Amino acid sequence: MAEFETVRRSGAGVSTAEIDAGLRAHMNKVYGLMSVAMVITGIVSYVVGMDLKAALNGQETMLLTYGMIEAIFASPAMYVVMFAPLIMVFLMGPIVNRLSQSGAQMFFYAFSAVMGLSLASIFVVYTGESIAQMFFITAIAFASLSLWGYTTKRDLSGMGSFLIMGLVGILVAMIVNIWLQSEAIMFAVSILGVLIFAGLTAYDTQNIKNGYLSVRTQPNGEAVAGKMAIFGALNLYLDFINMMLFLLRLFGNRN
Repeated sequence: MAEFETVRRSGAGVSTAEIDAGLRAHMNKVYGLMSVAMVITGIVSYVVGMDLKAALNGQETMLLTYGMIEAIFASPAMYVVMFAPLIMVFLMGPIVNRLSQSGAQMFFYAFSAVMGLSLASIFVVYTGESIAQMFFITAIAFASLSLWGYTTKRDLSGMGSFLIMGLVGILVAMIVNIWLQSEAIMFAVSILGVLIFAGLTAYDTQNIKNGYLSVRTQPNGEAVAGKMAIFGALNLYLDFINMMLFLLRLFGNRN
């Protein structure tokens, strides 16, 4: 909020109304990009997940053949599917910075499709009703937290380092638990995961807002803001997906 007030008072040949309108347009673009990515992820994960479930039950598939499903999920390729989204996230920065704005946007959508492929197995593990319930609960929580992050006058920047440290901690715990297979550790990690990504939703929203305001009046500021919108949409997308997955682990009904 301090940056917002600084920009509003600075003048710099830009009226307050123009700044407010530009900020609204920027946030609408961020949420629009995120929404499209969520739709792509949902469609890919549902179609592939239903085919995977049908194949396991010996039923007819909708789109993928049995051979395709076996090649993706019953071979070493499944590790590629599993880790591809993580690799793409790490490559997002260098690749997006080299691409045009439209090219960067397409890369983000490609990432969301790959993420959908990696999430397809949740339709085998959890009931469709549980997935739908957790999606709507996450959507309500996400909207509330993001709205608070956008409107609060409290500076949330101090939360960032603690949330990132917590995120690293749960990642380490999840990796260690691959060998320990402890239900208690997984339960604790899931609770912490929900809390961390809830905090990150508010933090990232405020960070996106302040980031736009910091470049708005700079030379070529709108072009820079266009790329920033894609990174902002990615951050909020990841917050939503991970919050939902941790809620599924806590409250989802398994098949």
